[in-house]
Amino acid sequence: MGAKLTHLDDEGAARMVDVGNKDDSQRRAIAEAEVHMEPGTLKLIEEGNLKKGDVLGVARLAGIMGAKQASNLIPLCHPLALTSVSVDLVLDKARSCVKITAEAKVNGKTGVEMEALTAATVSALTVYDMAKAVDRGMTITNARLALKEGGKSGTYVASEKSS
Repeated sequence: MGAKLTHLDDEGAARMVDVGNKDDSQRRAIAEAEVHMEPGTLKLIEEGNLKKGDVLGVARLAGIMGAKQASNLIPLCHPLALTSVSVDLVLDKARSCVKITAEAKVNGKTGVEMEALTAATVSALTVYDMAKAVDRGMTITNARLALKEGGKSGTYVASEKSS
């Protein structure tokens, strides 16, 4: 693999990539994550019967807030003026999990993959936090970039994963 890491200078030191000369373009990224739990925990979330309240609503807001904080959390991530962030949480009873899909958009010089990934994972962490009193064995899995559009490198679509 001969690709050069863009966040390292010629001496191997970390640096923020200079995107100043790049053209603005419409960019979009979609990330996914899952929180697996006991069936009883999923039922409590569905019924809204956890003491901390509306798990899905709070997790949705936390994900959106997380996307807006990506550059504060990830050292070499550029701050972006996001044009849109959405987080969708779906209960998958067959697999006893909450499936999370986060989408971020920007018209800018660099992509929004980190913002979408931050949204999905912060949302997953929030589900865990709100339900941990009844199920400490939950697992957060399958966090990944599902789609990236825009910019010089074009479109990336992740291959289907097995569940």
